[in-house]
Amino acid sequence: MAGEPLVLVVEDEPAQREVLAYNIRAEGYDVHTVASGDEALVAVQETPPDVIVLDWMLPAVSGIEVCRQLKMGTDTAKIPIIMLSARSEEIDKVRGLETGADDYVTKPYSVAELLARVRTQLRRVRPATVGERLEYEDIAIDLAEHRTYRGGDELHLGPTEYRLLTAFMERPGRVWSREQLLDRVWGRDIYVDSRTVDVHVGRLRKALKVGEAGDPIRTVRGAGYALG
Repeated sequence: MAGEPLVLVVEDEPAQREVLAYNIRAEGYDVHTVASGDEALVAVQETPPDVIVLDWMLPAVSGIEVCRQLKMGTDTAKIPIIMLSARSEEIDKVRGLETGADDYVTKPYSVAELLARVRTQLRRVRPATVGERLEYEDIAIDLAEHRTYRGGDELHLGPTEYRLLTAFMERPGRVWSREQLLDRVWGRDIYVDSRTVDVHVGRLRKALKVGEAGDPIRTVRGAGYALG
C-alpha cells in the first residue's frame, strides 16, 4: 500500500534486527534494515524514513555519532530517532537525549513497548497514520471520513490527489522532490514516470481553487513542490 510509514532499523545483531523488522512490518509499516552506522547515513540520504530505531553500539560509526550527524543535517534533523542501548545508567540516557535522540529504550526491552514508542513518534510526524485531522490555514482533512475542506467548502479529490494533499499537509513547508512524492504517494514498488507527479499536482491545484482562494502549493525550481 502506498504511503505506509517507513521505519529504518539500525542494528548490527542479525537475530535482533530480524525480530524488530518482523514486528514492525506486522504493524503495517514499511521497514528498511541496515547493520552499521555508515549504511544508516547512506540509507537516510537515499530514502528518508519517518522514524529511525538506532542501536547505540555499532561497528565503526556508533549510534551516538549517527544521531549527532543526522540531527545536525538540515534535511534530517526532524526525523525522530529512538535510541536502543544496553547502557542503563542515567548519565548514558542523558547523553543519548542530549545528542538529539527523541526517545531512549534500554535493553532488554519488550517489543510491544518499542512499537508503542514508534507509534508515538509517528503520531508526531505523520498524524495521518493514526487517523487524526490535518489542518493548514483554511484547508482541512478529516482523515477518519476521507473528506477534504477549504474555507468550509467540501472539495472533491481523486484518490491520488487526496494522498498528495495528505503528504503536503503532514509537513507544511517541506520541499518534496518528484521522486520523494512518487515513493510516498504511489509506493516504492510501483513504476510511474516522474512527470505524472506534475499532472496530479496540477489537478490538486485546480481542485483547491475555491472562490478567491490562492494556490497554496509552491513550485520550487529544480527541487520539487511544497505546501506554503
